[in-house]
Amino acid sequence: MEGDSSLLEEATAGPKLEVGEEGGDLENNTLHQPLLKRNRALSSNPLALVGAKVSHIESLDYEINENELFKHDWRSRSKFQVLQYIFFKWTLALLVGLLTGLIATFINLAVENIAGYKILAVVRFIENKRYLTGLAYFTGANILLTLFAAVLCVCFAPTAAGPGIPEVKAYLNGVDTPNMFGVTTLIVKIFGSIGAVSAGLDLGKEGPLVHIGCCIASLLAQGGPDDYRLKWRWLRHFNNDRDRRDIITCGASSGVCAAFRSPVGGVLFALEEVATWWRSALLWRTFFSTAVVVVILRAFIEICNSGKCGLFGKGGLIMFDVSDVVVTYHVMDAIPITIVGILGGILGSLYNYLLHKVLVVYNLINQKGRIHKLLLALTVSVFTSVCLYGLPFLAKCQPCHPSAREICPTNTGSGNFKQFNCPDGHYNDLATLLFTTNDDAVRNIFSSNTPEEFQTASLLIFFVLYCILGLVTFGIAVPSGLFLPIILMGSAYGRLLGIAMRSYTKIDQGLYAVLGAASLMAGSMRMTVSLCVIFLELTNNLLLLPITMIVLLVSKTVGDSFNPSIYEIILDLKGLPFLDANPEPWMRNLTVGELADAKPPVVTLCGVEKVSRIVEVLKNTTHNAFPVVDERVVPPMGLATGSTELHGLILRAHLAQVLKKKWFLTEKRRTEDWEVREKFDWVELAERDGTMEEVAVTRDEMEMYVDLHPLTNTTPYTVMESMSVAKAMVLFRQVGLRHMLIVPRYHEAGWRCSICRSLQWLGY
Repeated sequence: MEGDSSLLEEATAGPKLEVGEEGGDLENNTLHQPLLKRNRALSSNPLALVGAKVSHIESLDYEINENELFKHDWRSRSKFQVLQYIFFKWTLALLVGLLTGLIATFINLAVENIAGYKILAVVRFIENKRYLTGLAYFTGANILLTLFAAVLCVCFAPTAAGPGIPEVKAYLNGVDTPNMFGVTTLIVKIFGSIGAVSAGLDLGKEGPLVHIGCCIASLLAQGGPDDYRLKWRWLRHFNNDRDRRDIITCGASSGVCAAFRSPVGGVLFALEEVATWWRSALLWRTFFSTAVVVVILRAFIEICNSGKCGLFGKGGLIMFDVSDVVVTYHVMDAIPITIVGILGGILGSLYNYLLHKVLVVYNLINQKGRIHKLLLALTVSVFTSVCLYGLPFLAKCQPCHPSAREICPTNTGSGNFKQFNCPDGHYNDLATLLFTTNDDAVRNIFSSNTPEEFQTASLLIFFVLYCILGLVTFGIAVPSGLFLPIILMGSAYGRLLGIAMRSYTKIDQGLYAVLGAASLMAGSMRMTVSLCVIFLELTNNLLLLPITMIVLLVSKTVGDSFNPSIYEIILDLKGLPFLDANPEPWMRNLTVGELADAKPPVVTLCGVEKVSRIVEVLKNTTHNAFPVVDERVVPPMGLATGSTELHGLILRAHLAQVLKKKWFLTEKRRTEDWEVREKFDWVELAERDGTMEEVAVTRDEMEMYVDLHPLTNTTPYTVMESMSVAKAMVLFRQVGLRHMLIVPRYHEAGWRCSICRSLQWLGY
């Protein structure tokens, strides 16, 4: 009590209250601790780069705040205003797809031309037998490109490093991370991806494209960057967590579609992998966004096929067409197909385990500062360049087969038969896989009707190398995706398995490569439905559907028996809270009432509260919402006199708005509807205000009152104290809750509000 009194005296002297999520000194909490205390010092980085600066994590308010202002706004909306709101939602979905498609095309054009001209320059040195000069040029160019990407990420936008998919998954699960979708992050992600992929690093642009699509969606929804935000009234309707979540889901689908030219796969990826809340209207909008992306990509492919895109040609936009292959399989082929799935699950879980260990080491290196991050990225770049250039010299030159359908040999562009250091009429099969862009490497190893093209030794070298590169490359300070490295590894062991079973099965080796890539992705990422559709749209062959489904199901089942998916491992490393789809077994034996009893009582406010009390609560707690109660109310018929009414839940941000606007009363009374509408409107209260301001409250204002009734959500999700924690967790996840009120099964007449408890899941 003495500590509280001194605090109140300090408050009445005219303090400056910091408006935002954190209302005071978190360590010196003299009032009450949060019900479920958030992790103050995260074990790892909540940002995109493992080892970056730790910051607090805030949850998102997806629940509709049904206060009096919202109800009035909803009742007063005309039919035209409702149609206008729906039209603007579809317009934003259109713009998300349009911009994502254009940026994806720009990235592909830049990567293909930069990497292409770099390789052509090195080929000239090789043709003139100047091998060391070629190595120096190749390594130097890759170092410069890697340095460009790493400097952008380290110095300007650390959140742009990595794939960005785990953060998107956390956001759509209800957890926000600072600066994840800003304009700086978007710019660095675009140009950093160009630099990193052009440098020949073992990473892809697919994960970054998902992040880019989400950044575009977020910026469109809020009207632009924070400093230059458009203030159009219709845009303000989307500056809330709920609508922003839906638009970012469209961005995630558009990103996958832009990466693989897979519109249906993009929608299913968002549904299966990143989104935890779904409805039919969102399904239509995401499909519309991906359809726009496909139209944009198809238009540019037609332009580029006419030779107007430099070295771009048919490359860049991943399309591994195997539609010309006649897929024939029999019942006995289920045995090798099952083996592919089992190997994919084992190798995928092993990859997850080893990558976790590598990222822990990288975490220690990244914590040492910017120079160490840059040196780590450059070291990986040098190692990759030396391997890609030097290992093809170990392979034996193969004579070109007279029946080859492509030019053999070639050094001037993409193709299955790279001459490299071989004499005329011969090709280097290992150079075909290594001395090219990653997209062309996948296209080459997926090639069908080429049973003699790749030697077993070359495929083994390729597989081992990309297993090593896949482990050491991910986690450096550049934008990087996991899709393509895993596809490369899986396709290598799939083709090796096809060679081993050549006499047993008639399935083409190129199709074994496709199945191997699918199995390793399912074994690592644990996706099934979306991955199946993506591969079908990639390969343009529906006959692959049955065997692809078997491989994915077997691989995921095997992988799940060892460890979580790679994205869940990364989420854990970065310290991002995430609710799993399935509750833990112990949650069935624990009730929410028992869980809440283990924590201090929840902080409550009265319906008409004193300003000094609000200031005290905001300064000394980190709760995001507070139950609002009225004591000694006139009860309905049949209840005891002097009952306590649970009016609802008021958000911390709304209390901050009250103090900022100084909506104070000189006497303790309820306000009229017109009074609150003069100061506030529902759109303003629903907006997500990211600014941190200081509000000066004078001594006289501290003695005034605030009527919280009009701003209180009168319909919060409320459960009985006997509900199991497992059931509460499912409700939290599926509905996208941030708060849940717990009420007792029994109470006496005149029960006080201290019995009412609040649950904030995982403290976020």
